[in-house]
Amino acid sequence: MCPMKPDKVAVVILNFNTRDLLRKLLPSVLATEYGNVEVVVADNASTDGSVELLKDEFPTVTRIELEENYGFAGGYNKALEQVEAPFYVLLNSDVEVDQNWLTPMMECMTANASIAAIQPKILDYNNRAYFEYAGASGGFIDKHAYPFCRGRISNVLEEDQGQYNESIPVFWATGAAMLIRAEDYHKAGGLDADFFAHMEEIDLCWRLQNMGREVWVCPDAKVYHMGGGTLASSSPRKTYLNFRNNLALITKNLPFGQWLRIFTMRLILDGVAGIRFLLSGEIKQTLAIVKAHWSFFLRLPHWWKKRKQSEQRDFRSLHGMKNWSFVYQHFIKGVKYFSEINA
Repeated sequence: MCPMKPDKVAVVILNFNTRDLLRKLLPSVLATEYGNVEVVVADNASTDGSVELLKDEFPTVTRIELEENYGFAGGYNKALEQVEAPFYVLLNSDVEVDQNWLTPMMECMTANASIAAIQPKILDYNNRAYFEYAGASGGFIDKHAYPFCRGRISNVLEEDQGQYNESIPVFWATGAAMLIRAEDYHKAGGLDADFFAHMEEIDLCWRLQNMGREVWVCPDAKVYHMGGGTLASSSPRKTYLNFRNNLALITKNLPFGQWLRIFTMRLILDGVAGIRFLLSGEIKQTLAIVKAHWSFFLRLPHWWKKRKQSEQRDFRSLHGMKNWSFVYQHFIKGVKYFSEINA
């Protein structure tokens, strides 16, 4: 009797002008040890010869050529409309994977029908003993709706000594390497294209949890993320997107009473962050925060309309929500590691 063929997984890499990364890292994805996988590269109208590279050097890869740069969220939404598979992996172009990275996640996913999305352990490509910023060993959120990770608090990255090897439900899974059921992705409405980039995966995972679904991390699966493949961490554009999108994130997903309290506190804390940048001479970062707030308030009716289109649940009832302030713990008390704060 022939063994049953495993469920098909489409590994979808969204590319924008990262030809050299594709040449370097795509071979690791193609070497994935899983019995039924399709590798897809969706190109966001690159101008660096990425499409030509795929045609010449990776002819077995399925190509989706988008007519313009739709950003991370919009690009994936457009691409996944054209992909037929019960499971998707959203994978950054600057990620190298272990050969056996996919199987542990699929085993965890198929063993628990409540799981909508799951991420692997994310390690630093250049320093593989350490976690990487974008996801580490699972995403959490504090009482003021600031995201952080098990293995990464603010910009402090922990050494991976197996301290976070337990597969557990979390608040959010990184968009750098996220396995998600196609049905859940589309039922939740996909990624919010208005975010363009940054925090759109947190928004998606929050909506999934509000729908009663679960998000997990599976540290038995490992990938290595370079980071900064599109925007450097110090980019004012990235600061703008992070601050604007976080205001949109809480407006869309929090019950009104919790939103009003947290939103008021965030205005204060964002102001403190702007002053801190100003005092350190990083004027462009301060201006990015001001611009983010102007952009958000000018479009507040738009964000409020989106709020009415989705469900909100008590913030404190969701997996991965921590009822303490990591800003206070980290910046005031000087605590650096997730395990110390969580204790």
